[in-house]
Amino acid sequence: MLSLEFLHIYWWFIVSLLGGLLVFMMFVQGGQTLIFSLGKSEIQKDMIINSIGRKWELTFTTLVMFGGACFAAFPLFYATSFGGAYWVWLAILFCFIIQAVSYEYRKKPNNFLGEKTYEIFLFINGSLGVILIGMAVSTFFAGSDFSLNEHNFVKWGSAFRGLEALGNPMLYLLGFAMFFLARMGGLLYLINNIDDDELRQNARKALVKNTIAFLPFFLAFLAWVLTKDGFGYDENGIVSMAEYKYALNLIQMPVVALAVVLGVLLVLFGVFKGAFTSSIYGIIYFGVGVVLVVTSLFLITGLNQTAFYPSFSDLQSSLTIKTASSSHYTLNVMFYISFLVPVILGYIFVVWRAIDSRKITKDEIKNDHHAY
Repeated sequence: MLSLEFLHIYWWFIVSLLGGLLVFMMFVQGGQTLIFSLGKSEIQKDMIINSIGRKWELTFTTLVMFGGACFAAFPLFYATSFGGAYWVWLAILFCFIIQAVSYEYRKKPNNFLGEKTYEIFLFINGSLGVILIGMAVSTFFAGSDFSLNEHNFVKWGSAFRGLEALGNPMLYLLGFAMFFLARMGGLLYLINNIDDDELRQNARKALVKNTIAFLPFFLAFLAWVLTKDGFGYDENGIVSMAEYKYALNLIQMPVVALAVVLGVLLVLFGVFKGAFTSSIYGIIYFGVGVVLVVTSLFLITGLNQTAFYPSFSDLQSSLTIKTASSSHYTLNVMFYISFLVPVILGYIFVVWRAIDSRKITKDEIKNDHHAY
């Protein structure tokens, strides 16, 4: 049987990697926020919706994998967060429900709500849904208002059940950074997937604007994380505040720090390829970069004796990869089951290639009676 310490680290890495993949796949949500600004005509709007609409199931598959890994490997975290901060998670869930409904019914005959209503729903999913997820992830650094009793039953300190995070201005930094990052990914994907010169030219211009909007929020978020006190714990599991904890984690885990730097460079290179050259493959560099950066950010919240889901109202209730995990036996069995993850990722890759084997054109959308 593998050691418990190895399994804790392994499963936190899997959760972190799936989190990175999920953030990259949010280019679908980002593309949805471009419907009204990038689509200069009805046919262009249809091209945008059909381009990103053919990927929304893959985003949902990644989301389910992320949630499933959290539930299986760190059930106490799953119960504390989803069971405690349920109003914020219900708000996020609602945003994803209206996304699925919108793709299904936007073009249905006798649609009494009208296409515009479902397009607004898609915009809500791509904006509010992404911002709320970004703010929820920010609580990994800021802490949440909960406590656990001796039976690990969670008690939330606010009747708002997670929505109280909306009152912390620092959490908006990652929320809006993810919003503009998703739009950048959406633009790069549309440049790659739609064969229309006018739309690609407009997308390249919009990519520059959204990158400029993204950078202040992301840099401010990094500055906040690297200069704030973090939630560390000692050999006895006692949680305490530690100065510059997340900055020290990067220093003490140089491989993770290198991944952050490489990821940022790849994101910027992808943006450069998409905005300032005729290449349509900027999305590849951008995607790898996003996965590296987000995975690394998750890693510094949970590794190196750091409480990944901290409580600012009761420090000893803070969750670590040791206290929140499943049993040794369960983690060991799931270690072998996790070998199926590459199979699922391979499925996503094969489906992606099949869908993108032919670029979307105006003629295709005009003649496709099953278009979104």
